[in-house]
Amino acid sequence: MRSFSLIVATLSLLVLTGAASAQEKAKAGAKKSRATLVSVDMVRKEPLTQTVPVLGRLISSRIGVVSARTDGPLVAFRVQVGDRVESGQVIAVLDAERAKLELTLRRTEVAQAEAAKRTSQAQAALLRQELKRLENLKKSAAFSQARLDDKKQEVHAAQSAVAEAQASIARSRAALSTIEVDIRDSEIRAPYAGVVTERHTELGAWVKTGEAVVSLIDDRNLEIEIDVPSSRIDGLPQGRELRFDMGSHSDLMARIRAVIPRENPLTRTRAVRLTPDFNDDQMKGLAAGQSLTLHIPVGATRDVVTVHKDAVVMRKGKNLVYVAKDGKAESRNVDLGVSAGTRFEVLSGLEPGDKVVTRGNERLRDGQAIRANGNPAKGMAETMPKPKG
Repeated sequence: MRSFSLIVATLSLLVLTGAASAQEKAKAGAKKSRATLVSVDMVRKEPLTQTVPVLGRLISSRIGVVSARTDGPLVAFRVQVGDRVESGQVIAVLDAERAKLELTLRRTEVAQAEAAKRTSQAQAALLRQELKRLENLKKSAAFSQARLDDKKQEVHAAQSAVAEAQASIARSRAALSTIEVDIRDSEIRAPYAGVVTERHTELGAWVKTGEAVVSLIDDRNLEIEIDVPSSRIDGLPQGRELRFDMGSHSDLMARIRAVIPRENPLTRTRAVRLTPDFNDDQMKGLAAGQSLTLHIPVGATRDVVTVHKDAVVMRKGKNLVYVAKDGKAESRNVDLGVSAGTRFEVLSGLEPGDKVVTRGNERLRDGQAIRANGNPAKGMAETMPKPKG
């Protein structure tokens, strides 16, 4: 009986111990599930170059008018203002009926010239045979020197006639080619891909050679042009990459292609051309003449402590950063310097190596449990004006 009671007591103790263990695990799991999921980034020390903003503009590498290469009335317009065209696409058509009739005439002239050449060649061949027979009679009593001399003159004349016929063929073929070019040019084609920005004539108008038909702009090959003070040119070597902002896009990059060796005497500036690095999404909606802000270097490079911009939140007029430490969020007030691309210079409050919350920090509280997942930070290039606060 006592043994049975002991067994029952032991089983009861095991059940209670298992229940307690399960309860503790459940509490730990619940605590873990309550931890806020965040992304973190490392505070780091890196080189920084002071920059100043300079206004620039987008320009097209190819822009101008498409002109007619031959005369004629305009019988078809294939495009409207705003239409996109590809290289070689027909924009407008001139009447080519007269040219086609003349083409038939020129082909006939070529055929006649070729026939005349064949006749001249046959005549020359016959005369050469007669000359050879006369030369073979030199030792004969029937030989006549005067007749031989006359035949030589006839051969020379026949050879000249052949040369003249050949020249006539060349002349006729050149005239034929000219008409063929005129017919081909009656279809006015786009010299490059772009967008039609203006129509300079209309249907029925007589268009002369060299007269503008449409204006065309290549909006896919855009460059940046900025006017830089001459004193800053030495810091802008060819090939250097600079950061620029345009509309809703920021921290874009462009490479210096050329510094134009011509100075504006009024502004003491020189034009600098840069090739931007646009992706397909950023290319949408761009236009020549569109303004942008490019950041050019003005000082020496220095090493600074930086933090990702997404880590900084404003609380009661102060810049606040949450540091991920021992699974909890630790709030710190920070003093910030200049903006550097996607990062801020840190004057105080953080040290290199600190892990700061960059996503999910909007509603964090000091000491709140967190779980890190991801690292969205990117590097730093150059600087902009100092942020407020």
